[in-house]
Amino acid sequence: MNLNFNQNLAADYKSPSQIIRILSEDWVANQSYCPNCNAEPLAAFTNGKPVADFYCANCKEEYELKSKKAKLSNIINDGAYDTMIERINSDNNPSFFFLTYSQALSVNNFLIIPKHFFKPDMIIKRKPLSVTAKRAGWVGCNIDLRKVPESGKVFLVKDQQVIPRDNVTEQFQKTLFLRTQSIASRGWTLDVLQCIDKLEANFSLNQVYAFADLLKLKHPENNHIPDKIRQQLQVLRDKGIIEFISRGYYRKLY
Repeated sequence: MNLNFNQNLAADYKSPSQIIRILSEDWVANQSYCPNCNAEPLAAFTNGKPVADFYCANCKEEYELKSKKAKLSNIINDGAYDTMIERINSDNNPSFFFLTYSQALSVNNFLIIPKHFFKPDMIIKRKPLSVTAKRAGWVGCNIDLRKVPESGKVFLVKDQQVIPRDNVTEQFQKTLFLRTQSIASRGWTLDVLQCIDKLEANFSLNQVYAFADLLKLKHPENNHIPDKIRQQLQVLRDKGIIEFISRGYYRKLY
């Protein structure tokens, strides 16, 4: 995988944002692959697709690309709020590629957040554009990456180091079970995963119970939080995300 952008493509463009769009999309099309099935190359959608930029012709997985100079921030600017909410609540919402690049126009980090890690509460509604704006009243959104569990951040390139493809595909496929869950069940699994992220590699059931008040705020309709925690730990254990060590004790496998 060549981490350098093909800067020859920028010769006919003057806008910095347009140049980066051209260079980053070309890089993904020519250097990347499908993290789900390992097929290559990825195909580009024609202009006008509401959310996605690329798709895999083999497994039909769809991808949206977000590029940024230097570091990847926790809050990512995105497009129309209503369009994003509609897509992530649908069956064909895209997975997201996030790419950061250096001053020298080479890739620093390239990761994917699979679509099954996206929840509506990750999408932050921005204020409508003013009445004097060209698109007056238009409402955009931001993506809050702080609400993504660590197991949902799958790096293809990390700190300019290319991650072995088999490792990428294994990590991506390990969480595909989330797609078979209802939105409500998936929300519980992801919320418990986020709690586990805050703990050490080896942790206890009582440590997860300590997040009961937080989980109650997120799920006020549920009056059996400890029972739900144990249920979700069993799900994560059965799917190989964590392992059972001894009664009341677990270990992360990610």
